Amino acid sequence: MTERLQPDVVLLADGPTGFAALRSLAEQCRVVQIFRKPDQPEASALAAFAKAHGIPVAELQKLNQLRKTIAELCPAAVVISSFDRIIPPQILALCRFLNVHYSLLPHYRGRANVNWAVINGETTAGISIHVVVPELDGGNLLFQQAIQIGANDTVTSLYDRLNAIQERELGGVVVRAITGYQGTSQDTDHASYGCARVPEDGEIDWRQPTATIDRMIRGLTPPFPGAFTHLDGQQLIIVNASPRLDAPSYIGRIPGRIVGRSPSEGWVDVLTGDGVLRMFSVLHPMSERPCAAASVVGSTRATLGLSRLDLLRRIVSLEDRLASLEQLKCALE
Repeated sequence: MTERLQPDVVLLADGPTGFAALRSLAEQCRVVQIFRKPDQPEASALAAFAKAHGIPVAELQKLNQLRKTIAELCPAAVVISSFDRIIPPQILALCRFLNVHYSLLPHYRGRANVNWAVINGETTAGISIHVVVPELDGGNLLFQQAIQIGANDTVTSLYDRLNAIQERELGGVVVRAITGYQGTSQDTDHASYGCARVPEDGEIDWRQPTATIDRMIRGLTPPFPGAFTHLDGQQLIIVNASPRLDAPSYIGRIPGRIVGRSPSEGWVDVLTGDGVLRMFSVLHPMSERPCAAASVVGSTRATLGLSRLDLLRRIVSLEDRLASLEQLKCALE
């Protein structure tokens, strides 16, 4: 009976997909080194798993560390899953590199693709495993699978589903690639590029349509930055909300105004550009865990969306306009 091939691999895994990648690789390969940032999601769970299996974990501060590791360990492949740096061609030439990318390549090349798929109202997301070449997210496809984005899906729920696919498939795909599978070429004529990163300014504009705001909230749920608004000058991250389809029409109310509140059930209704969004849970800057929206928004007289700095800027702008009008009036007299 022949012994199953267990090739040596190095794993680069900084983000929320890394632990699933490690578990999959450990089933069919011998992971000889992990490079990972220490403060990323699931870092402690990954570190505990690696320690139990005798796998060294280090932070990759300079790419020269990777070059030295490849020279010393001679891995059959370097596998990338959630890594935010470009590997230069001279390092790619040293070894076989394979990448896990959470989109249906060649669509949404780049980063933060699941976030943007939700924010942009896409109906599908997906996972692609491909050969790494100097071109951004180019290279032959070794595996690909699509999933549907439901009306209530968040970026977190989609990552959970995609991580499950990665854990099931990655180890086998890597072994097949190492033993000769070349994959299929991408249709570069229909390539598209996503944004470079998760939106850093995820502040909600309450004048936008309800559906747009809902997608932003679902596309930025923690541990991602979170869509936020302002209440009494403090930032408030909205964790869970949904459009209120049966809401009455509010004429003359300002978007961002609270129009309903239930202390017993915890929800708060806030006016949008074309309807009402019901907020269920929020994350206050002074809290580590989400809480009921009604426990933070204490009155239907509140209006969300303006920080104190915004108010000061608007006051200054109005004062400038008044001064200009006074000057114009004096000139005409």
